Parts: sequence; structure tokens; C-alpha cells
Amino acid sequence: MSPSLAQGPSRFGIFLPPFHKMGIGPTVLLEQDLALIELADRLGFQEAWVGEHHSGGREPIGSPELFLAAAAQRTKNIMLGTAVNSLPYHNPFTLASRLTLLDHLSHGRAMMGFGPGQLASDAHMLGIDASRLRDMMLESGEVIVRLMEGEAVTKSTDWFTLQDAHLQLQPYQLPRMELVVAAVASPSGPRTAGRLGLGMINLAALTSAAFEALQHHWSILETEAAEAGRQVSREQWRLSAITHIAETVEQARADCEYGFEEIWRYLGDISSLPLSSATGLDAMLDEAIDAGFIVLGTPDTLIDAIRRLADQSGGFGTFVVTLSDFGDFRARTRCIELVAEYVIPEFRGQLQPLQASHDWVMGAKDEVGTIWKTQTVDAIAAATQEYEAEREAKARS
Repeated sequence: MSPSLAQGPSRFGIFLPPFHKMGIGPTVLLEQDLALIELADRLGFQEAWVGEHHSGGREPIGSPELFLAAAAQRTKNIMLGTAVNSLPYHNPFTLASRLTLLDHLSHGRAMMGFGPGQLASDAHMLGIDASRLRDMMLESGEVIVRLMEGEAVTKSTDWFTLQDAHLQLQPYQLPRMELVVAAVASPSGPRTAGRLGLGMINLAALTSAAFEALQHHWSILETEAAEAGRQVSREQWRLSAITHIAETVEQARADCEYGFEEIWRYLGDISSLPLSSATGLDAMLDEAIDAGFIVLGTPDTLIDAIRRLADQSGGFGTFVVTLSDFGDFRARTRCIELVAEYVIPEFRGQLQPLQASHDWVMGAKDEVGTIWKTQTVDAIAAATQEYEAEREAKARS
């Protein structure tokens, strides 16, 4: 492991599930999501991730790879990942084909996330028993890896059949694009990632169960990878948390008046998050913060949270800021700006050299300020005297 990873990640991303307020035009919301990815690209984030959902009304992106193809045309450098493709909802061959197309359209900036599907209502509409989703994900994931590594696959299951299936369009990235598996607290995520030799993204990493699991998740992944003859690296490990920061804690909390309560109650009703027993916004925020469900505060709050994750996990490569419509579009924009202004340079070691250079210059004092000012003033005076002497000499001649 790189010693620097134990001090914190050097790469940063954003994740848009997205969680939106109801009652706002979906075209407007999708344009805002694209604008946030554009902003992250301009400000130096390395990654942007987008989810796949088909019901519930608040998460309207049903095809993250199609959405990211639009984002690819608006961005230059940022990597673009699906977080995740719900593998049981798709034929693995056609899904792999779509992702390799995205890889070419983005000139090698595509990443693919594997997941079983978050919403039971999505599985219901597709006639899939929710208890089968994780087994189906593993069956599909094994095929996708083989296809992207150039194999021809013949495989028959009770939900898909492939005969001599091979990708006519291989990934732009060689040997293939990066593939990651979503995980929270159970061992299924790291086990799958290890067996297939993939990266991993731990969502909601600061919740008590997920935070505790970080101590053994990577060892599970490494053990499974070694048994499968696969190579893995902590650089491929991503941790994420729902985050909203502002210039002050008071401002961050005030921002949440926009959408936190309705989104948090929605998540409590449809996901594994517990139903809130709190009454009123402030009590709900305190409940969510205390349980580790959200990071809410200032850049220093987020820096402290990332350091705790680094200590608990032993080191990881990328921190991914999960964004939600707790605040309005301007507040979410400012959150991204603050991460870029203060958090990213803190962990990438960009602030200390600037401060050291400043301290070195300002520390060289003399009776009029700094020695650099004295040298500059003396040089100007000497040049002036030399010029005047030359003019006097010409006048005498």
C-alpha cells in the first residue's frame, strides 16, 4: 500500500444518485445534474458517478450510460461512471456493449459499477424476486468481465442465454475500463469484487455498520482475489458519504430547509435507512449526523470525516461526495466549489507548499519589512542612480 493512502485519498469524485425534490420539471433537474458534473470537471474532480433507478419519482435517471454520454460531450477530463448499473435488469451482453460504446464516445473516460439494484419496486416491475438479485448480479458480472477482457462467452442461466457472444467493439481503454462493485456493510460486495478482480465503492461509509465493516472489507476482497488469481489495489477502493457543506455550519443547516426533510423521509420509507423518529428539521438533522448518515457542516467537517475513514479503513484511493437536493441548486454548486477550494488541495498536498513558500518569503524580515523589499528598493535606486549618472556624463560631453 502506498504510505500516502493511509493519510487520505488523493482522488475525489461526485455521485449523483440523484435524490431530487418532487414538483420540479425533470428536464430542469437533469440539466442541473449535468451542470454539476461540468462544474466538477472544471474544478479538478477526477470522477463523476450516476445511479440507475426506475421508480419512486425522485431518482429519474433510468439509463446512466445514456446520461453520461451527454455529460461526455460537455466535459474534458473527468472520468464518468455508472453507480451502478443494476445488472439483474439487463442482458449482460447488451449492457457490456453499451458501456464499451460510452468508453469510445468519452475517449476512454468510462467506468462501470456493478450492483444488484437498490429499489425493490424496480425489481417488482421487472418481475424479479428481490431475494435473487445478488446471485443474478454475480452471474452477470462474471460474464461482463469476460466479455470486456476479449473472451467469447457461451453461457445459459434461467434468465439469460448467450451463444458465442463477443464484443465487436472492444473498450477504448486497455486492457479494459475500470469496473467496480458497490458495497455497504455486508461481505457480498467485497467478495464479488475480489472474485472478479474489480474495484469497490463503499456507499454510506460513515454509518455505524458500514464504518465498522471497513476494518475487514478490504481483507475479504484481497483474500477472494488471491484465491481467484486476481490482482487488486487499494487505489481502486472508493468510499462515499452523503455530504453537504457551506461556509458555516449555520449556513449548511439553513440550506437544508430546501429539501432535506422530504428526501430523508423518502429514503427512510424505501431503503434500508431507519425511519426517522425526529420531529422538525433540526432534530432530523441531528439524528442523521449522529448516526453517520450525512456529513453536514464546513470544509473542516468533511476533512475530519475523510481522515476518520482513512484511519478506519487503512487507506483508500478516492473519496466520492454523494450529492442530494438537501439544498437548492446554488447551495449544491457551492458545496462542490468548497470541496475543490479547501478539501481536495488539503489531501493532495497542494496547500502546504504554498504556505511554506509564503512563510519563507515573509519570514525574512529587516527594519523596513522583508529583505526582498529592501533588495527591490535598493535595485530600483541603483538603476535610477546609474541612469542619472549616464545622463550627467552625456551632458558634460
